Amino acid sequence: MTFFELFLIAIGLSMDAFAVSVCKGLCMPKIRKSETFLIGLFFGGFQALMPFAGWILGTQFARYITGIDHWIVFILLAVIGGKMIWEALIAADEQSCPVKGVALGELFLLALATSIDAFAVGITFSFLQIDIIPAIVIIGCTTFLLSIAGVFFGHIFGTRYEKKAEIAGGIILILIGLKILLQHLGFINF
Repeated sequence: MTFFELFLIAIGLSMDAFAVSVCKGLCMPKIRKSETFLIGLFFGGFQALMPFAGWILGTQFARYITGIDHWIVFILLAVIGGKMIWEALIAADEQSCPVKGVALGELFLLALATSIDAFAVGITFSFLQIDIIPAIVIIGCTTFLLSIAGVFFGHIFGTRYEKKAEIAGGIILILIGLKILLQHLGFINF
């Protein structure tokens, strides 16, 4: 998998964290650099750790399913992407700020919830025999930066583009899954 493909996966995975960061920025009466950095660190850290955990689990089972691994990768990425699109389209337009500012407990739960998809992607990485260290560095750093940008974006613009970002992330994941499937089936060579 190329750097560009890993980067696109990182963008797709980080859209949940970006959307939550937008909401956090919306809820902050004043942006503090330390809180913004902490949000980026939590989301980026979890988005890096969860694929690693999935990769470890997947390497234990990869030898049993190598004949159908491309189908599993496609299905997982399509389901994750579809879920992101579905949630963006049906989510209620609620403007709620349960906790003003940054609470560590809430941040931990939000980071965990937004990184579950990354765990499944880590499993697919093991099936594709992707070098996990560069992959998690790219995913973690991308999410870190987009989460910080999301806080500022939310503080300035509100939730106007939140749904569009999640839909774009879902489409990216589905297209990457489709590309992997078509490559393994011999329909495309790039």
